[in-house]
Amino acid sequence: MVRQLYTAWTGMRNEQYRLDVIANNLANSATVGYKKEGVTSQSFDKQLMVKIRDASVDWRKEQIGRMSFGVKIGEVYTDYKQGSLRESGNTFDFAIDGDGFFAIEYTNANGQTSTQYTRAGQFTLTKEGYVVDVDGNHLLAESGPLQIPTDAAEVYVDVGGNVYADGELVDTIILTDFEDYDYLKKFGETRCFPVQGAREKEAEGFIRQGFTEQSNVNVVSEMVNMIAITRAFEANQKVIQTVDSTLEKAANTLGSVS
Repeated sequence: MVRQLYTAWTGMRNEQYRLDVIANNLANSATVGYKKEGVTSQSFDKQLMVKIRDASVDWRKEQIGRMSFGVKIGEVYTDYKQGSLRESGNTFDFAIDGDGFFAIEYTNANGQTSTQYTRAGQFTLTKEGYVVDVDGNHLLAESGPLQIPTDAAEVYVDVGGNVYADGELVDTIILTDFEDYDYLKKFGETRCFPVQGAREKEAEGFIRQGFTEQSNVNVVSEMVNMIAITRAFEANQKVIQTVDSTLEKAANTLGSVS
């Protein structure tokens, strides 16, 4: 009976975590460049069960078989499929059509800098002429942080990432891709960074100026999954209630025996 309570509890805990992930996906369904997350489930290792001191088998040990003691979270993964492109008309909105990431110079609270990667192409221009994302991180080009002359009247970016200010080539935006996205660790909602084992490769995507990439969250699909998870949570909850009721009856029955 206690094992049944524990197994049902692990099921509820697992479904609650999955629900949290889906809720975060729905909350970011309108976030530019957001990539949805998913969860895999994994059962605990099966254990060999044995009867001990059972009169029905002449007090001999007898194997019952292998049983699992519940379920746990296997892994949380990110789906890097491309979202739809939406035209904004803004000069410093860039979308990647195809595979690849923008390189961003991230500065932490201690002033240390590192390179991170994103598909979120909503950028703005600072008064010094630097192109930055919504958090103030610099967009990287071949010569370093991309800087546009402050007196430029027209800025044009071609599909290869070449940046022109009033017809003059200023720099080229860096696009980076990786052989295996499993070696990317998510940071915040729209950025990521490579971990040990990640291998860079040439990006095959090209840049569309005046567009942004929307999130790849399918709201209808996520809502359907949420309903299914809620039902699974309630089923495990019902198991706990049933077992608890059975244990209560058993305790009352034993207590009434004189």
